[in-house]
Amino acid sequence: MPSILFISKGEKASSTRYRVTDYLPYWHAAAWHTVHVTHDGSPGAWRDILRQARSADVVVILRRTFRWPWLNLLRRASRTLVFDFDDAIFVRGSGEASASKLARFGRTVAACDLVWAGNRYLAENAGRYNRAVIIAPTALDPTKYLIAPPKPDATFDLVWIGSSATRKHLVSILPALERAAAVVPGLRLRIVADFTLQTERLVIDAVPWSAEGEAAALASAHVGIAPLPDNPFTRGKCGLKILQYMAAGLPVIASPVGVNADLVEPEVTGYTAVDDDGWLAAIEKLAADGDERQRMGEEGRRRCTAHYTLDTVFKKMIDSLSETHA
Repeated sequence: MPSILFISKGEKASSTRYRVTDYLPYWHAAAWHTVHVTHDGSPGAWRDILRQARSADVVVILRRTFRWPWLNLLRRASRTLVFDFDDAIFVRGSGEASASKLARFGRTVAACDLVWAGNRYLAENAGRYNRAVIIAPTALDPTKYLIAPPKPDATFDLVWIGSSATRKHLVSILPALERAAAVVPGLRLRIVADFTLQTERLVIDAVPWSAEGEAAALASAHVGIAPLPDNPFTRGKCGLKILQYMAAGLPVIASPVGVNADLVEPEVTGYTAVDDDGWLAAIEKLAADGDERQRMGEEGRRRCTAHYTLDTVFKKMIDSLSETHA
């Protein structure tokens, strides 16, 4: 039985859940033995990682980049070394360039036998250092979202799912949402996250995030929203919230940044908006036409099910390993 070792920054990280944990049943079904270790930077952790790497057939580094001495030891201990990433970790979170981040990214990617990149933009940046790059997009289990909770009749609910780390993206469109609240009867913003917002003009429905409740919180809304600024960091985002909205059968309004522009086709699966006027116009259109919302939501769900499921992406990953050893 072949074995695969995953090295991540922590079991609770969302990237670990979507890039490792959700795939474990697929690896087991394919007769692979899986091991997951957390890297905390301590010498003890490194000793354990190197020991397990020597006995694994494949070692996958999830989003982490390492200084050369440790990277060299891991490279020498690994039969097949894979780098898996779903964020623009080669720049700062603000989008500003970082010579140190880029250097560590380049060294890590160059040392690997194979790279799994979450989108085209990430793949292009990894391709500067390694030719063996495939796009393994963020994926989910759409059956989790195949529910039909009742949608409220008295309100028109926009929904946003995220965390405090991306709160600023939602805040950036509050002026547009407040304008919309003045002209769209019953407009309400549902926030599925670990925070809420205070606003005088917009009704907020705060729903604490939970893995068990997120599907129902999304599916019972009318439209999913995904605002995002455009910079070298955000272009690396892999559109998870949009995929969740689509799987839940919702039309989407999104900033056309990075993979968002690939996922949201205007007038087919939703609308894109680049400024406050664009957000207001899209909200008004969808609020006025329930049939249009249903049509767009059904098409989004179809595309999600066709291209962004765990089994589809898992096949790409395991096939790429076979090609690496061919």
